[in-house]
Amino acid sequence: MDRYPSRMQEGIECGTLSEEERSRELNMARADKASAAGERLVDAVVMSKVIMGGGKKDAPSTRSVARSAPSMGRPSGPGTRRSPSPAIGTSNLRAGDNAPRSTSATRSSKLLTSRSSSLTRAPNTVSENAFCRNLNSNPHCNLISKSKSDSQPKKHSKALPSLAATAEVNIRSPIRPARQLAKLSDGPTSPSPKDTHQKKPAFEGPMKTVNVHKDSGLRSSGGLEAISCVSASRRHSLSAPLAQRIPSTPRRRTSDPRSLQQVDSKAGEDVRLDLRGQNLWRLDQIAASLTSKLEFVYLRDNKLSSLDGFESLRRVKVLDLSFNEFRGSGFEAMANCKALQQLYLAGNQITTLSTLPQLPNLEFLSVAQNKLKSLIMSSQPKLQVLAASSNKIATFKGFPHLPVLEHLRLEENPILDIPHVEAASILVVGETLQRFNNQDLSVEELKLALAYPAHTALCLREGWDFCSVDEASESTLQFLVAQWRDRLPPGLRVKRAVIDSPSEEDCCSCCFILEKETGILEDFNVILTYQWFLGDKTATNFLPIEGAITKTYWPKRQDIGRCLKVECKPVIQGTEFPSIFAISGPVTAGTGCPKVLSLRVDGELIEGSSIRACAEVAWCGGTPGKAIVSWLRRHGGSSPVAIMGAEDHQYQLTVDDVGANLLLMYTPVTEEGVKGESQFATTALIQAAAPRVRDVHVIGPLVEGATIKAAGRYFGGREGKSVFEWLREDVQSGKFKLASRGTVEYCLSKDDVGLRLMFTYTPINIEGIQGDSVSAITSKVLVAPPKVTQLKILGDIREGNIVSINASIVGGTEDASRVQWFKTLSADSSLEDVSLEAISSSKIAKDFRIPVGAVGYHLAAKYIPGCQDGEYGEAVLVVSEHVVQMLPPSLTFLSVNGEAKEGETLTASYGYVGGHEGRSEYNWYLHEDESDPGISVTSACGLLQYKVTADAVDKLISFRCTPVREDGTAGESRSTMMQDYVQPGLPTLASLEITGDPIEGATLHVDKKYLGGSEGSSKIQWLLKMENGLNSKIPNAIFSSYNVRKDDINCSICVSYEPIRADGVKGAAVVSEAIGPVVPGPPTCESLKIIGQPIEGGCLGHDAVYIGGDMGVCRTEWYRRSSSGKDDWLSNSDTLDVTSKDVGCCILLSFTPVRKDGLIGAPLQILSDAVKNADPVGLSISISDCCEGVEIFPRKSYYGGTEGPSEIKWFRVQHSFSGSTLPDDAVLVANSLTYTPTPKDVGMHIALSWTPVRSDGKVGKPLITCSSGSVAPALPSVRNVTIKLIGTQKLLGQGDYLGGSEGNSKLSWFRDSEDGTLSLIEGAESETYIIAEEDYTQTLIFGYTPVREDGAVGERVLSERSPVILPDVPRPLKLLLSGKAIESELLSSTGVMFENEADEVTWNKYKKDVKYQWLRSISPAGSKSFEILPLQRTNSYKVRSEDVDYVLRCECIMTDVFGRNMEPVAAMTSPVLPGTPKMDKVEIEGRGYHTNLYAVRGIYSGGKEGKSMIQWFRAVAGRPDLIPIIGEIGRMYEANVDDIGCRLVAVYTPVREDGVGGVPVSASTEPIAVEPEVAREVKQKLELGAVKFEALRDRELPTMKGLGSLERRILDVNKKRFKVVKPGSKTSFPNTEIRGTYSPPFHVDIIQNDQHRLKIVVESENEVDLMVQTRHIRDVIVLVLRGFALRFNALSLPTLLKP
Repeated sequence: MDRYPSRMQEGIECGTLSEEERSRELNMARADKASAAGERLVDAVVMSKVIMGGGKKDAPSTRSVARSAPSMGRPSGPGTRRSPSPAIGTSNLRAGDNAPRSTSATRSSKLLTSRSSSLTRAPNTVSENAFCRNLNSNPHCNLISKSKSDSQPKKHSKALPSLAATAEVNIRSPIRPARQLAKLSDGPTSPSPKDTHQKKPAFEGPMKTVNVHKDSGLRSSGGLEAISCVSASRRHSLSAPLAQRIPSTPRRRTSDPRSLQQVDSKAGEDVRLDLRGQNLWRLDQIAASLTSKLEFVYLRDNKLSSLDGFESLRRVKVLDLSFNEFRGSGFEAMANCKALQQLYLAGNQITTLSTLPQLPNLEFLSVAQNKLKSLIMSSQPKLQVLAASSNKIATFKGFPHLPVLEHLRLEENPILDIPHVEAASILVVGETLQRFNNQDLSVEELKLALAYPAHTALCLREGWDFCSVDEASESTLQFLVAQWRDRLPPGLRVKRAVIDSPSEEDCCSCCFILEKETGILEDFNVILTYQWFLGDKTATNFLPIEGAITKTYWPKRQDIGRCLKVECKPVIQGTEFPSIFAISGPVTAGTGCPKVLSLRVDGELIEGSSIRACAEVAWCGGTPGKAIVSWLRRHGGSSPVAIMGAEDHQYQLTVDDVGANLLLMYTPVTEEGVKGESQFATTALIQAAAPRVRDVHVIGPLVEGATIKAAGRYFGGREGKSVFEWLREDVQSGKFKLASRGTVEYCLSKDDVGLRLMFTYTPINIEGIQGDSVSAITSKVLVAPPKVTQLKILGDIREGNIVSINASIVGGTEDASRVQWFKTLSADSSLEDVSLEAISSSKIAKDFRIPVGAVGYHLAAKYIPGCQDGEYGEAVLVVSEHVVQMLPPSLTFLSVNGEAKEGETLTASYGYVGGHEGRSEYNWYLHEDESDPGISVTSACGLLQYKVTADAVDKLISFRCTPVREDGTAGESRSTMMQDYVQPGLPTLASLEITGDPIEGATLHVDKKYLGGSEGSSKIQWLLKMENGLNSKIPNAIFSSYNVRKDDINCSICVSYEPIRADGVKGAAVVSEAIGPVVPGPPTCESLKIIGQPIEGGCLGHDAVYIGGDMGVCRTEWYRRSSSGKDDWLSNSDTLDVTSKDVGCCILLSFTPVRKDGLIGAPLQILSDAVKNADPVGLSISISDCCEGVEIFPRKSYYGGTEGPSEIKWFRVQHSFSGSTLPDDAVLVANSLTYTPTPKDVGMHIALSWTPVRSDGKVGKPLITCSSGSVAPALPSVRNVTIKLIGTQKLLGQGDYLGGSEGNSKLSWFRDSEDGTLSLIEGAESETYIIAEEDYTQTLIFGYTPVREDGAVGERVLSERSPVILPDVPRPLKLLLSGKAIESELLSSTGVMFENEADEVTWNKYKKDVKYQWLRSISPAGSKSFEILPLQRTNSYKVRSEDVDYVLRCECIMTDVFGRNMEPVAAMTSPVLPGTPKMDKVEIEGRGYHTNLYAVRGIYSGGKEGKSMIQWFRAVAGRPDLIPIIGEIGRMYEANVDDIGCRLVAVYTPVREDGVGGVPVSASTEPIAVEPEVAREVKQKLELGAVKFEALRDRELPTMKGLGSLERRILDVNKKRFKVVKPGSKTSFPNTEIRGTYSPPFHVDIIQNDQHRLKIVVESENEVDLMVQTRHIRDVIVLVLRGFALRFNALSLPTLLKP
């Protein structure tokens, strides 16, 4: 809970609270924190008392403790200068929950929180408030943290023990600030200064010691452990991504779960410099302390105004320069501070941040309490918090790009006067912004920011004035158009520049319209070129998109969430003009539903050709899939018919397509299955091709007696009577002679043996057109080959077995027949089946071993019979009846190969049988001895190889394998163990190298890989390789890292490493490769000064200190820096002469160090004070001839710096004069820079007095001049001609006359028609004009023709068009309602009453539309606040039940034909009264079976429902009355067997809460049926005619909670009678207890509240009560008994039911 007041936060930040207020607020915050956390760490106060020392001489001083304690951001006492501490507040008060811990401690530490009233103060301790004040001096030290284990109990005490023995704790380094999980607005803790008025500490040296009581609570809370390890705190990162957000919760002040990057520091004072409040003027006073190792620098509360000498601080992370004398220049010196994370500049006199360089790691920046007018500065890529409160910022112009800014503070700035400045901040910063002015962003401002155009942020940075969202689109466009005006050709302007809302993979178009001042460009040949750009999530960092140079662009998936920009460059007659642009919002994710943008069919529309569907599809974010393509054929005017199988993009035209049109239907479908809208394309008629034939061939065996067949592929329209001919080869002539004609089949005869045949195919189409003949020639006809009979496979069809094939050959003597084996899934496979898979080659051997690959398949063999003459017959296939069976998985052998020695690799091998091997299991184990079960080696689990590690030394290694078949069946596991114990390897180094750069001052490290048991104390020696090649030991360089020294320059460095095992065994020493030679550091300018005073006419020099080798020719450059921050180059000489142009500007000196070898270092810059100017002097002044109405500009010459607000006075004199004294008749007429003569000046002379004044206010001597001629009168003219509305229907024309004395000027009035012509209004010749009815919907223009007194006439001037003339808006008085405000009644609007009759006439004449809206009061009987009733927008409304006790309101908005909305008028009802109780749409819900639950439902109206009454009835067929069901008066009713055949009726009597009853209504069901399962069982038993049931009977009366004495009974039922039999036992015979028939008064009853009991009644005194196990059995018994009674005794159902 955040209870720290805003005033307290701001007071501590700016240092404006008194000491008493600070103490009170901090005590309250600590008390709240302790109460919320449920604990108070009193041990922390014990630590504070011990640290303070309480006045003992041997105790550490107060200042010593203050530098080791966490900062709380308050000064030490009254009279000191208060310093802002931006991170103070709940951020530090809560830091205990979030402070980082060291790796050896827990992850958070507790802040010191306790009440002073709970302490027992020792005489030698300080107060708690004093302790808290001293804690403020260091923000990066937490003395108390949690213990290493959170399980240790926390000890709390209200009384502290006396301090006895002490323990010494060393605190050598500051601790980084606690991780800020509170307000990001406060940022990380700013280093608060030590009290500058305290005495300096009485100690010397960097070591600080504190005495801590051994028995204090500090030990129990882990304090000592925390102190010893705080310097090793873990580093945390902040930059977590933001999610898309519009917060759903209201604005609140809660802790933020984000934190700034934590700054860390090593132990030691060499990284920390604390000189707060030391009255420092220049940094050269502490030049020796500004080392490159510093990471924390605190220089606040001094008088610094320059950062000269700051360039060496390259590692600084926290820099506090608050409350100094900086004015905004000279921040360039921070360019080297690349590691800077937190910068504090509050309380200075800074007017600009333009010189602040880009700092790549800066996360927090405080510039509060300065004189900034804008936030113009370099982009800061990691800045998260920007605190700029209490400045003069009034605009967002020049706001930098801050891509990760999360919190912006602008309190007490003029910019807060802008309406919705929070929305403007969201726009200019972007979606990363989370908090504004220490508050969470409001939902309303976030929504408002989303409504602005995408280019609003760009316009804000350019200086656009923020306005309402309704005017933003037009205003921003006009703003951009004004900026583009100078870029475009003269006379052109931009009318439109927009981009469509971009969506993923959807066409995004841009629209740019250029027009002339008087219309659209038509006579110019304007060519627009385009280039698209892709930016960030905000409209920044746009990069060109390669190839995107058209008017449209298709956003890609990677573009989602990023903005688009398109630049349009107009080209006119070959001349390119500068581009204009448009920006879109972020690209949205696509809808996923594709759509077709264009569809066409490409290809030649001739039979046989291939045509292709070409579609342009917008996938809209879906994954491009395979579209659904359908080709349809349409002949003439018939309906199109789908072409079977034509579902690809490409389709080859067939003969069926000739003479038809093809229709292409294209439906895009994404991979996710989303279908787009189908599109169609139609082709022209398909033409037939010329007849031809191809692929003519002969099919069939060329063997005597066989029938062969010729085939060919005809093409070319419908085939007609083509010609077929068979020709036989003539042996003598070699030619082919005709053998047969007219058929494609031919039977081979004996005459064909040994000869070839030719088949000729002559194609002819249906129109008789003949094509070219095509022939095919066969090989020679052969005699019949041998044939196979009785082919079978012999042997056991099992994996690994040998089978053979047996066959009988007919057609010669068998010899060299060939067999090939196959596997197949079907026992009916043939040789033509493609499913046959060969598992052997064709060979003569007839035996075959079945491989594992055939398991699960049928075994097949192809047998090719062969004869002794070498002729082979037709191949025959035989398939086994059963599939090949597999063996169980097992191992045939298992072994491990390799040497049992550390570092060696062992390999396991095994043999597997039993089907296809799956993922067999492998495990390696380590055993202490042969009897040890072993420990699994997890790193080698599932591997066949194991590299012996050090853990296996002196142990036995075994390998276990479990064979697993691919179906998951596992076989028996087997294992093998190596006989030898693992021996350790010799200590060796697998690799050795040096990491780091051989540069002076750099740190080198040893990078090695050790092998050979556990490493012991290996020996390291760094060596220096001299130029002569010899190595020399570097003294004391025996550690794993080495800092390169200056003496190492030009030498190489290597390292010697002798590995030593833990048992002392030494390995061979290894020397790494040398790196180097070591090079010196880069050239650097250590300090730079400007010599001389910056005064106009003076001379400036410089003094630079160079380091970094031999200095070469360094570069010196002088620049002039204007107040806007622009730098102009002046000179590159050693000195600079100051001129008048430099006045008011600063002189910038840039010095670039250059080493003798030409290496250039980083330049160093220094900025002088502003150049002062000389005394102001007016050299000359004169004015030209004067004319009435013509503005006079004085011609003057000034010297002496920058001219300021010089004093100019204009006088009217009678005569011209010379000299420096005005005449007595001079009359002062103006004090402005220019003067326009008036009619009073005509004929007079004009005199001018000029007193030069410099910009700093210094005044020079005045100069006086007079015009040579008198003022001439001007031609009569008029200006500022306007029309003003006076009254409701009266206009006034006005104008300012110029040109002497006015005569009778001519006035006129015109009507402006729609086509732009003006028509004069007759008789309208005065200043005023009364509006007539014919003026409505038109505009009027006032004409003013000036006439001078002497008759001279000027040019007529027309006013601007008046607004469209419309009648007065009628003023409605009230809305009239009819109807009663009672539930279910209809309320209607009957009309509107106006204030007067004229308004009513106007409305009736010009009315157009009336809109209604009904509302309901938020509270009962309330009439102040109402809520809208959705969809209730008609003139009538039916009162509903939820309206009871509420007030209804009807609002009416009327619109006339001119589109004007009149003032809304409303009418309210009295509180709605409830209606008569009523139930509508009453129905009974249920499935219709006797075992179901039924419920009555309905819609109640009539106030709040009270205890309405419900009664359930049975309606029996044939009976007019209803049988009430006793006790069933609820909304739910569970049916039973008594309801079968009856309808259930529910009578609902509505009753209001106050007891008023309504009319009863009823609902009924269909006749209740028997549950199907029960019905089937009952039907079976009734068909049997006799059945027995087991039941229980209670012979004694049951107790209240018991079941009495239950005994087993048999219920024997048949068609005629039933009986209840008590079964016999060993001591008794069966006994019939009751017997009866089905004649009346027989009936069967059930017990309503017991589903297990039933009662059979034979007579009034003869009945039996039975119990069964389930309701199902009970229902079956009841229905069987009633069924027998109904079927065989003709009893009716009412007879069997109780009345």
